[in-house]
Amino acid sequence: LSGIPLVVAEEVAQALAEGRPVVALESNVITHGLPYPDNAATAAKVEGAVRAGGAVPATIGVADGRLLIGMTDTDIERFATTPGTPKVSTRDLPVALARGGLGATTVASSMVAAELAGIAFFASAGIGGVHRGAETTMDISADLIQFTRSKVAVVCAGAKNILDLRLTLEFLETHGVPLVSYRSDDFPAFYCASSGLPSPHRLDDPDLIARVVDNHWATGNQGAVVITTPPRPEDAVDSAVAEAAVRKAVAAAERDGVHGNAITKHLMRAVDEITGGRTSQANMAVLISTAEVGGVLAAAHARHR
Repeated sequence: LSGIPLVVAEEVAQALAEGRPVVALESNVITHGLPYPDNAATAAKVEGAVRAGGAVPATIGVADGRLLIGMTDTDIERFATTPGTPKVSTRDLPVALARGGLGATTVASSMVAAELAGIAFFASAGIGGVHRGAETTMDISADLIQFTRSKVAVVCAGAKNILDLRLTLEFLETHGVPLVSYRSDDFPAFYCASSGLPSPHRLDDPDLIARVVDNHWATGNQGAVVITTPPRPEDAVDSAVAEAAVRKAVAAAERDGVHGNAITKHLMRAVDEITGGRTSQANMAVLISTAEVGGVLAAAHARHR
C-alpha cells in the first residue's frame, strides 16, 4: 500500500474490510484547540457525533514515525496532554514521520492519510482557504491544493470568516473542485450560517450526494468533493457581529506584525475575545454538528456503494 507504516485501529480496519462507513478526523483540534482536559473531552464528543451519524470515527495523527488511522483513548490522552506537539500539514508530513514523536494533522495531511487508508470521507469544522490580502501575500491554505490531489469527500461548515471567502470559492471553481451545500443555499462561514455567497449547488438528499461523490471519481478526477453543512441555527453566530470582530482583529494583527502560519490562531483568539467567548462556544458546537453530518453522508455513500 505505501512505504509509510499505517497503524489502523482494529474497529476502523474491521469497518473498512466490511465496507461499512468510516469518517476520518484531524488531530489538530486536540492539540491546538482547547486546554486539557477539555480538548480530550471534545475529541470524544466529535467521535461520538460521527457514531450518532451512523459511521465509525478514525482520528488521524502522526506518532513515532507512523500514521495513526483511528486513535485509542490512550492515544487521544497522549495527544491532549503533550505540550508543544507540532501542527503537521502536507509539507511537514515527511519530516514529522522521519523525526518520530507526535504530530497533529491538519485538513490537508489528514486527507493524505485517509486516502492511503482507503477512507472515503473526512469531516472538519472548517477548511482553510485564501487569506485576506492574498493578492500581495500569496497566503493560500495547503488544504485547497490538497483538494485537487486526494480522493476524499470533505464535509465541513465552509471556511472561517477570517479568510477571503469569495476568493476561496473562486479557487475551488478554477481547480474544478465540486462544491455542494447540504440543505442550505449558501456557502457557510464556519460558525456563521452564511458567508453571504451562494453555493453553486444545493442538495438535500444524502443518497444524491453519494452519487455526486462517485460520479466525480468515475469521470477520472483524482481530487476531493467538498460538501458544506451550516451550523445549527441555535449555534450560529450572527454574520454582521462576526465580520465586525474579524475586521477589528485583522487590523490589530497588521499593527502588531502577526503573519504567516501564526495568523489563523491569533485571529481566532482575538475574535473570541471581541465577541466575549461567543465564537469559541460556536466553534465547539460546529465541530460536533459537522461530524454528525459527516457520519450521515458517509453512511449514505457506503449504502450506495
